[in-house]
Amino acid sequence: MVSMKRTALLAGLFLTVAITLSGQHTFRDIEGSWSGKIKTPAGELEMVLHFSMTEADTIKGVADAPDQGVKDIPCGRVTLTDDTLFVDIPMTKGNFRGGFTNDTTITGIWSQLGGRYDLILKKGFKPVVHNRPQEPKPPFPYREEEVTFMNTGENFSLAGTLTLPEGEGPFPAVVLISGSGQQDRNETIFLHKPFLVLADHLARNGIAVLRYDDRGVGKSKGKANDATSLSNAGDAEAAVNYLLQRPEINKRKIGLAGHSEGGLIAPIVASRNRNIAFIVSLAGPGVSGLDILLRQSGDIMKASGIPQSEIDETLAVNGHLFRMVAEEPDPRKFVKDAMEWYGKELDIKGVSPEERKEKMAAFTQGLISVNNPWMRYFIATDPAQFWSKVKCPVLALNGEKDLQVSYEMNLPAIKAALRSGGNRKVKTVMLPGLNHLFQTADKGSPDEYINIEETFSPAAMDLITSWIKKTMKIK
Repeated sequence: MVSMKRTALLAGLFLTVAITLSGQHTFRDIEGSWSGKIKTPAGELEMVLHFSMTEADTIKGVADAPDQGVKDIPCGRVTLTDDTLFVDIPMTKGNFRGGFTNDTTITGIWSQLGGRYDLILKKGFKPVVHNRPQEPKPPFPYREEEVTFMNTGENFSLAGTLTLPEGEGPFPAVVLISGSGQQDRNETIFLHKPFLVLADHLARNGIAVLRYDDRGVGKSKGKANDATSLSNAGDAEAAVNYLLQRPEINKRKIGLAGHSEGGLIAPIVASRNRNIAFIVSLAGPGVSGLDILLRQSGDIMKASGIPQSEIDETLAVNGHLFRMVAEEPDPRKFVKDAMEWYGKELDIKGVSPEERKEKMAAFTQGLISVNNPWMRYFIATDPAQFWSKVKCPVLALNGEKDLQVSYEMNLPAIKAALRSGGNRKVKTVMLPGLNHLFQTADKGSPDEYINIEETFSPAAMDLITSWIKKTMKIK
């Protein structure tokens, strides 16, 4: 959410780029795959660069971040001058510069958002195979149907998969709503497909499921650039309206299950649509995005072993920045005011000119990340205004080790908001040992997500299923 995913160093598509040649080594020497570990204060992160020649004597280059499940990010400018390799990756605001130690080793620095990190690239790459034992494999005891439906308010189509249990129905149904960032219908993240696994489990238990590609993803149309949680709620409501037209679906038993940001979208929809029979909130927010992001940053940095003094400094800057976003609706004025404020802060601390340059560069990139419609809405929005209007039964779940959306902050707030509106049909559960993705985890840090084989805790899925059946009086 909230991307709640750790910011990816690498993401994107394929690009062909020219390369400048000189020195002892040539582009033929760098052709192939190179891999190494970026050493950051938060730990090591693997980076892989792939280079191959074209018939036009240019180099096509892409980059991967295997630890984040990210592949095929375009390389920009690539040069090889006096045995110094430079690779720019604009999508990540990062670049690598290094020199040949020998024919199979390049030693250098990865620079990104004002930070500089050691990176030693070795020629060759052996991909790690991650086991995902929960991913369902055919044959299935249910039916799957490719479907499309319209967001009539904005006039574009969305595409998804409708899973129908065996039999004629009519069946109770759940619309799955993904977390922040543009997600596919399976909510694919860190090589996991939690919505695929959850849909399989629900369908095997007699509950139909509609999951869909977010706008601008996969086969769904629409533009995501200016979208907020409020506009994304229109997509979820379109999914509900589609199910209302299907004869196999029980129109009085259609619910929403939203993960992370999806747990904000669900009460937005239910607060204005009385067709919603129930909500399952999966690590959904109960407090403002401002409060969530500050708690999230502190918890993740602490779990990563970052010194408390550095954590306090970061939270102080971020807190002031988030409050400025919430209070200043004009994006341009916000940037002007924020730059002036931070410049004065650096003057007070008396940082050196070189350090000031690096800090201002990082701060500028930080402004970009918070000064977009989605983040602005998220930071300023209190979910209580929607939860207080929800009248249907609610099951709100959080993992004990969720470092992105704290159960301590959010579960009590969801319950309080529902009860303030007179809704007593709420059950909140903290699930021991589970992280933000509802995996059984050690620390709960996002660094662990990709290496955990479990995609979705069976105990959590059993709880969701049994609650829906009991609430909807399904045998």
